[in-house]
Amino acid sequence: RADEGVRDGFCFQFRLSIMAHAIPRILSNARDLRHNETAAEIRLWEQLRGKRLNGHKFVRQLPVGFYIADFACREHKLIVEVDGATHGDTHEITYDEKRTAALDAQGWRVVRVNNKDVFKNLNAVCDHILWALENKS
Repeated sequence: RADEGVRDGFCFQFRLSIMAHAIPRILSNARDLRHNETAAEIRLWEQLRGKRLNGHKFVRQLPVGFYIADFACREHKLIVEVDGATHGDTHEITYDEKRTAALDAQGWRVVRVNNKDVFKNLNAVCDHILWALENKS
């Protein structure tokens, strides 16, 4: 129908308007997060930065749509999320599932690692990330 195009056009314009206002805020939040990393993120970043993980380039606090990824390898479209203690409650699990689905819909794969694992078994965390980089299923 003719009015569907107008409605779809309006929705598209509305979404663009939302993004135009959201993008500066998301970029600002990402910048803030890069300066206020958790201890686990700092520890893992030391292994990922400067192509230290088998030559794979990672960036930190990358805005992806309305979300900010802890770490991302753009070449392989892989996001690494470092989850703390709060990610065990029902609300956080639901939010993480929604977020992962949204990132997945944009073509990204998400690997979640636990803070405790970063501190207690960093080599295994890095091996898991390497496995995810090499196995794109």
